[in-house]
Amino acid sequence: MAEFELHKNDAGQFHFSLKSEGHTLLSSEQYTTKASALNGIESVRKNAVENKRYIMATAKSGKPYFNLTASNGQIIGTSVMHADEAACRMAQTKTAALAPSAGIIEES
Repeated sequence: MAEFELHKNDAGQFHFSLKSEGHTLLSSEQYTTKASALNGIESVRKNAVENKRYIMATAKSGKPYFNLTASNGQIIGTSVMHADEAACRMAQTKTAALAPSAGIIEES
């Protein structure tokens, strides 16, 4: 089971994380409105099922991660850093499987 956790920070901006079993699979950028963050969640749900929307990358530390992009190429979510490429690919597979049906929990 997976859920999008929607957070509002002290500055009044919103961001979300897709979590499964207590682990973060994907996090968003900051949004100025709740409506924009909810649109971002819908975009993740829609685009997560398309393999071509994932861009694998390597951090300066050498750890792999991925970005999920929308149809216009904009990054709509970034994974955490993973120990190795296999773990990163597994997180991508979980994101694709779980994001479309994940619920939303609003955190303060």
